[in-house]
Amino acid sequence: MNTHSHQVCYANSHIERAPWRGLYVLLLAGFMTIFDLFVVNVAIPSMQRDLQANFSQIGLIVAGYELAFGSLLITGGRLGDIFGRRRLFVIGMAGFTVASLCCGVAPSATLLVGARVLQGFAAALVFPQVYALIRVNFKGDDSRRAFGLLGMTLGLAAIAAQVFGGWLVQGNVFGLGWRSIFLINLPIGLLAMIAARFIPESYAQTRPNLDWLGVLLVSIGLSLLLVPLLEGPDLHWPVWCFAALIGAGLILVLFYYQQEHYRRAGLLPLVDMSLLFQTRFALGVVLVLLVYSTSSSFFLSFALLVQTGLGLDPFIAGSIFAPCSVGFVMASLVAPKWVKQWHTQAIVVGAMLYALSIGLLIIQVALAGSALVAVHLIPVLVVIGFGQGLIMTPLLNLVLGFVPTYQAGMASGVVSTVQQVGAALGVAVIGILFNYALSTAPDGTGLAGQYASAFVSGMLYNFGAALLVCVLLMRVVSAARAD
Repeated sequence: MNTHSHQVCYANSHIERAPWRGLYVLLLAGFMTIFDLFVVNVAIPSMQRDLQANFSQIGLIVAGYELAFGSLLITGGRLGDIFGRRRLFVIGMAGFTVASLCCGVAPSATLLVGARVLQGFAAALVFPQVYALIRVNFKGDDSRRAFGLLGMTLGLAAIAAQVFGGWLVQGNVFGLGWRSIFLINLPIGLLAMIAARFIPESYAQTRPNLDWLGVLLVSIGLSLLLVPLLEGPDLHWPVWCFAALIGAGLILVLFYYQQEHYRRAGLLPLVDMSLLFQTRFALGVVLVLLVYSTSSSFFLSFALLVQTGLGLDPFIAGSIFAPCSVGFVMASLVAPKWVKQWHTQAIVVGAMLYALSIGLLIIQVALAGSALVAVHLIPVLVVIGFGQGLIMTPLLNLVLGFVPTYQAGMASGVVSTVQQVGAALGVAVIGILFNYALSTAPDGTGLAGQYASAFVSGMLYNFGAALLVCVLLMRVVSAARAD
């Protein structure tokens, strides 16, 4: 339920009436990309059984989409500026639809991982166009209404992914099982491509250059960082994992110098590295990374706990988790008013609530062990979702407010990328802890007890990350008061 924005100088012909029919097409696409970000969590245990997938492959099915999505977000926005946002929207939707078909018919976990990466790349072409097209085609009150509808749509997508996705898997529609969560994208994608004619075309007034070398370096660097973290535990950490991690560090350092060279040459880099030397913005980026690293990893761990560990079917599991998403949406609605009234302190309170509720969840699961009853977790799940919404919704505006207006577009691209990379990194870290605890759990506790123990171990990272977020946010508040 994360959001992404891309700001450049926009050019658009005079629009007498806001293209509301075009907006509904954009909302449909936004719903689709976020739905697919979350829906795999309710289907993961079914995929694991059907494809005989190991834990690292399961992690890659989740994180591969997020990593591909995050690494090409800025590039996707630039391509829309250059070649036309509606055109890139249609190309991205076509790619997403084909990738969804590949996911739905994948005969092995390896091919499913590859198809998910393609899905993420295609989503990175679609998503920036959704924001940019709303921005250039809607003004004033229409703009606020349109972005409000978008926010509501993305929140509903996360809830639908839990409930409707669980129903699709459990209902075994047409005998497709988990494959239906991907194949349902085919008619939706075709409809969006056909209806895209209702969206006015627009281009950037000043066509930005595209730094393909930078795209290549950052994509390879992030892949070399995350793949060993996901694959290492199952493979008992072979030498290539450590070599890849060293290579990731070297390539990301090379990316830094390449971006600086690009900037000094008067060209527009993917990332203006001077942003990272602005203390408050750099601190904000770390905050975004930490907060989003606790999101997808939590969904994945919870799905494994209640489905594989407790034996619940996907629909019931998704229904139990849906209140967490409802709490998130409720907090997203009230957060702007609370931040306006209490400023940054409201976000600090949200972070404290988030950390406290994760701690209570850990204690509840640890005490119950193999006797855990999943529905008893619903109250604390609602609080977790509410606390998360109080942080995520206003945090992005807070961080972007640390930079000058002329750097806002670049900063939003950096933050959007960090959201997805953080989510992928969280899946990798939680996977290491979860997998280790599962492999060392005593046999006498039974499957439910083993998964409860593994869930507690994984959530210790989320608890630590949430506590660190509280500390860093208090530093931000102190710095703001000093200014």
